[in-house]
Amino acid sequence: MKTSNALWKERLDGKLTEQLATEIDTFETEIELRRQGKIDDKIFAETRLRRGAYGQRYDNGRRYDGVETKELAYPADTPTKGPDTVWHAPGMMRIKIPYGGINPQQLEAVAELAEEYSDCIAHVTTRQDFQLHYVHIDDTPTIMRRLAAVGITTREACGNSVRNVTGCPRAGVCADECFDVTPYAHALTRFLLGHPDAQNFGRKFKVSFSGCGQHACGLAAMHDLGFTAATRTVDGKEERGFRLVAGGGLGAVPHQAKLFDEFVPAEEILPVAQSVARVFARHGEKANRSRARLKFLIKTWGIEKFNDAVRAERTALKDDPRWIEYIEEAAKDLETPKNPPGELPPSSGDPGYEQWLQTNVSDQRQDGYATATVALPLGDLTADQLRSLADIARAFTNGTLRLTVEQNILIRWVSKTDVPALYIALTEADLNEPGASGITDIVTCPGTDTCKLGIAASRGLTSELRSHLDTNGDAVNDAVRGLHIKTSGCFNSCGQHHVADIGFYGVNRIVNGYQVPHFQVVLGGQWEENAGSFGLPVVAIPSKRIPEAVDRITGHYVRTRQKDETFTHFVKRVGKAQIREVLVDLTKNAPDHDEDPSFYSDWGDPREFSTGDIGKGECAGEVVTQYQFAMTDAERMVFEGQLFLEAGNVQKAGAEAYMAMIKAAKALVQMRYDDVSDDPDEVVEEFRERYYETKLIFDPFARGKFANYLLAAHDKVAVPFTADSAHERIEEAQLFIEAVHACYNRMRMTPGTLSGESN
Repeated sequence: MKTSNALWKERLDGKLTEQLATEIDTFETEIELRRQGKIDDKIFAETRLRRGAYGQRYDNGRRYDGVETKELAYPADTPTKGPDTVWHAPGMMRIKIPYGGINPQQLEAVAELAEEYSDCIAHVTTRQDFQLHYVHIDDTPTIMRRLAAVGITTREACGNSVRNVTGCPRAGVCADECFDVTPYAHALTRFLLGHPDAQNFGRKFKVSFSGCGQHACGLAAMHDLGFTAATRTVDGKEERGFRLVAGGGLGAVPHQAKLFDEFVPAEEILPVAQSVARVFARHGEKANRSRARLKFLIKTWGIEKFNDAVRAERTALKDDPRWIEYIEEAAKDLETPKNPPGELPPSSGDPGYEQWLQTNVSDQRQDGYATATVALPLGDLTADQLRSLADIARAFTNGTLRLTVEQNILIRWVSKTDVPALYIALTEADLNEPGASGITDIVTCPGTDTCKLGIAASRGLTSELRSHLDTNGDAVNDAVRGLHIKTSGCFNSCGQHHVADIGFYGVNRIVNGYQVPHFQVVLGGQWEENAGSFGLPVVAIPSKRIPEAVDRITGHYVRTRQKDETFTHFVKRVGKAQIREVLVDLTKNAPDHDEDPSFYSDWGDPREFSTGDIGKGECAGEVVTQYQFAMTDAERMVFEGQLFLEAGNVQKAGAEAYMAMIKAAKALVQMRYDDVSDDPDEVVEEFRERYYETKLIFDPFARGKFANYLLAAHDKVAVPFTADSAHERIEEAQLFIEAVHACYNRMRMTPGTLSGESN
């Protein structure tokens, strides 16, 4: 039985600050006012987002779990359609876990909430958060109070705010770190939470902390602010500080962060972050959300102008004692081991234990201690597993746990003597999955399971790939075992596909008159060196053929790699054209629908991806042939742009990507106007009139922003390219092509739109 809000208010015993208590009470009132129609939808949407209450996808009251379905616990008459129904239908609750640090009591609280208010599953995210799905908005104030009772908040977990501050899960115990960044991540989290200078952003703002530059750690290059530990010697004394980069981000078009300062003294990181927040709030885009991240402000201004503005803001700030006090207070809260250090006992001969020991256990920099990774398939734990893990952490450590950006949980300060017993305990809880951070430990976003923007079933694909790699292919090869695969349900990179060795993101295509789920294959990304490089898409392959695509990529790597050559260097050496050639036949010769209907559904979802028999007949057949020919040409041009970029010809790369956009736009224009010429000015003019101004190109996923890529590129056609801007133009061209495909698919399903009858 659910505990009432009033009872939980009494149980908090002062742990809930007066300010937070008031905010939760206010939110509870706002829920009621929204129900009565007294609060504007848009205002309430941002209000709930800033408190961690997020919308999710609904399938008319059913959640698909493989081929089985289960009813959701909400009233049958609850609306599940419309622009803003999430306020009274089940959604998602995002729970902030700063730098992933969590203790057993908090795990037990999350377990109770997952069991009572969700589907008994807690999901670990790529930002070291927990998420609970299928949560009713009416229950969120109670959830917030119960979390606050154990020191957890959902405040600013979503919305246009400072999101969860991430940090290296091995901070403080890694042999390669410069120093422990935990106190600094904790202090900045505390300082920016609810800070008035961080409440007027046009979009989200993400911060990370890394202890070194060579590992993935905090993935500094893909953050709005990325802090990497550094030291310098002044007058014979070592000083702590951070190498600071700014303006990174993934999303549809990723940007690598730019160097802000080689060394920011440790005592300056809070005021510098505050100054950045003030500049972003004042000068960042507000009206156009697709251009509202910090990365776009820095792109527009240039890093030098941005630096000048931040430094001027820092000079104008009044001293705040919290800048130092918060760091000093956090530094006092040191982790300590429960058991004395020891030596690893002799092997028991258990092959399961040996594999787990090899992949999931690492030495700490403190002699006699190790860390153990609890690898979580799909990032999920049950309520019972959360409780078991809490018990295990108490038994072997002082409750020292961290969630990781790879959707796992790290147990720290395990005496090496206790490692075999730890494995037995994890096995009993079904938490002994081996292969942490390897090729089978695939990071994935929710995709079409729960995300409203999902195009393809990324979780379903991930489950299939895990099973496939466990029993097939080259996953056992040492060269392949450590590769990183990441999947996203759409182009927004929530699964971080841009920084994977092999990345995938969901798209759709029409095959034999049916919509078929596809995934773009992304190559050239780098997970190490704090997300050292971002990959680019090379070819879209039907979802059901992705496992074979992985086999071909890894097989080609194993057969043709040079001695000790990493996958990143292999891709650079052989080039994407060669790898694409290995895959391209997978895009052809689709089976007839009646011959193999499973080809036309997604992984883990029994429904047909599209149920419509979309347009048959001679006239439609001629149009499809013309359209497909043009779009194939456009996709070829984008890929050739990548090859020019690889060869260092940035001007040709950018120009080829631009012309691919023109080619795709013309293909769409010709659906409604046959006489358009090849002249880019005419193509853009016709596209603007027939698709942009009419909003036909707009859809729930892109909201028109991908159309803006064409218009902006056309306006800047005379501007010379840099390597970064050519890379960006290629990304934009591919996304514009996806938007054209999506628009065309919608038009095919809407009678009259292809011929222009809707105008």
